[in-house]
Formats: sequence, C-alpha cells, structure tokens
Amino acid sequence: MLKTRIGATLLALAVLAASSVPGPSAVAASRAEIERDVDSALAKMWTDVPNARMLAQQATAILVFPNIVKAGFLLGAQYGDGALRQRGRTVGYYNTVAASYGLQAGVQSFGYVLFFMSPSALSYLSKSDGFELGVGPSIVILDAGKARAMTTTTAQDDIYAYIFDQRGLMAGAGLQGSKISRIDK
Repeated sequence: MLKTRIGATLLALAVLAASSVPGPSAVAASRAEIERDVDSALAKMWTDVPNARMLAQQATAILVFPNIVKAGFLLGAQYGDGALRQRGRTVGYYNTVAASYGLQAGVQSFGYVLFFMSPSALSYLSKSDGFELGVGPSIVILDAGKARAMTTTTAQDDIYAYIFDQRGLMAGAGLQGSKISRIDK
C-alpha cells in the first residue's frame, strides 16, 4: 500500500514537473530539439560565466544537458537528454538518469555541462556501458564563483561540471549517482 502511494506521488510530481516548471521538456523528441536546447543553454552560460567558454575551448569535449527534471518524495528520479560536442560540433547524443532515496520532496529542473579535459576522460565515457558520475575520472563541480575564477593554468582535473539554471521546489541539485548513456537519435 505504501509503495503504491509513493509511486502515485512520484507520478504526480513528474506530471507536475513537466507541466509547471518553465522551459523545454526534459525528454527531447528529436535531434533538432536537443540541438536548439544545447545552443540556448551554451549561449546563456557564455554570457553568465565568460570563463566557461575558455574552459570549453581547452576541453577535449563538452557534454551538455540543457534541461533535467528531478522529482521526488522519499524516492526521487531525474532525467534529461543532451549532446556531446567536440570543436563545436555534435558527435553524439546522451541521456542522464538518476534515482535516489532519502528525505526529499519537490520538483526541480536544472542543466549541467561536463567539460572533459583529457582524451582519457572522454575515452572513459565512450568505453563505459553507462558512465556513472562519481566513478572513474575525477570530477570537480564548479559553482558560479569558481567558474568565473577558472583560468587555463588552474584547470588541472579530468572533468569539470557546471550546474546552471536551477528552478523549482527542491533545495539543490547533485550529480552523484547519475548514469549517462549514449542514445540513438
């Protein structure tokens, strides 16, 4: 009975997320929609955090998830589609999925960009059967202040993550436990 109530609550929260959180749908229907959303997210990020462009130019590739929807009440889930870009061109499409359990309630949308700083970090993404954040190459999560202070000489880690455009009712966004998989679009 409790599992049924929790499942019904999660379904209601997911419907609420899709209908009430402004922005594009978390589940993009086509390549064109993913490309449009990625371009829009990057344009906003370049304006808000100019050093992010420098980091992207230094990176081997960037993986952009422009809109992820997260909903939960004790059990939580999140999902979003994105594109992997090298030298400004899309070379693959990916999704990110996560589930969580704990004291949580609400709905949130956000986006994030992963900056792969070395060929070996990018290779790990390509070779893994579902790249899990928190496992494998080291990841540094940048807040707006750290991203603004980033320079070519301070970028020393395998992967940098930048979370942006957080909206909704949950207190924060985390990437730990997220699984990223290549998808055919």
